[in-house]
Formats: sequence, C-alpha cells, structure tokens
Amino acid sequence: MWFLTAKLKYYLFTFLISMVPVLELRFGLPYAFAKGLNMWVSICISIIGNLLPVPFVIIYMRRLFNYIRKHFPKFDGLITKLETRTEKKSEKVLKYAFFGMFLLVAIPLPGTGAWTGAMVAAIIDMRLKKAFPAIAFGVIAAAIFVSLATWGVFKFLIN
Repeated sequence: MWFLTAKLKYYLFTFLISMVPVLELRFGLPYAFAKGLNMWVSICISIIGNLLPVPFVIIYMRRLFNYIRKHFPKFDGLITKLETRTEKKSEKVLKYAFFGMFLLVAIPLPGTGAWTGAMVAAIIDMRLKKAFPAIAFGVIAAAIFVSLATWGVFKFLIN
C-alpha cells in the first residue's frame, strides 16, 4: 500500500476494522481517534464499513451454514453453537420487532452489533427490507455512543 498516504491508509484500516465481526465500529472508531483522524469522517467511514456486510449476512448466512454442514460435517457442532447463541439473542427481536433489533445492535457491548443483528435476522428469517433499517439505526446509535465515549472521554482526560 505504498501508494496511499498515511491518513488515507488509516481511514482504510478504520473502514476494514469496522467490517470485521466482533470488532466492528466499536474498535474502528477508537482506532481512528488513536490515529488522529477527523471525527466526522471516521464516524461515516465506520458506519459504512459496519453496514456493508449486513445484507450479505442476512441473505446468505443460512445457505452458508447449510453448505458447511453438508460438505464439512466436522463444523456442525460449531455452527449449532453459533445458531443456539444467536437464537437466544433473537427472543428480544421477536418480542419487540424493529425496536428489539435496534437495541440488539445499538448497545455497544460484546455479543451485540451489526453482525449479530444480521445473524439473528437470518436465523429468524426476517426479511432484509425489515431488518436492515433497524440494524442501520442501531449502528448509527452505536457510533454515537462509541464516539462520545472515545472522543469525549479522551478530550476530558487530555484537558
């Protein structure tokens, strides 16, 4: 990546970190802060990076799980464990629909986020056009929480 400027490289890494399951924008935004990037640009890049995989997860997760079970039976236990864990989180989504999905994604804690929300939507067969807006609003809310925590706390400590 010799052709990228340092700042552009950091923005690209922020985007990529925000796409990774578990890390998502909860790590992407603090990374951007640590690199001294513009807060607003970083928030936008993190949100886009966090949302990019969501439609693919919702549409293809079930098919991928079925394919793995069929062709790689040794991974059946892992997939079953993932599905069981995800189904436990789906109770709130089934009970509260849009708001439940929003909360599942918005609360920046381990085991929550866009990937988990998308997996829950796939497991409960929630349609993309119903799940994506709730997940998107949840990601935006999570970005606000993480940004306030990251930029607010560190600015307070620095001053």
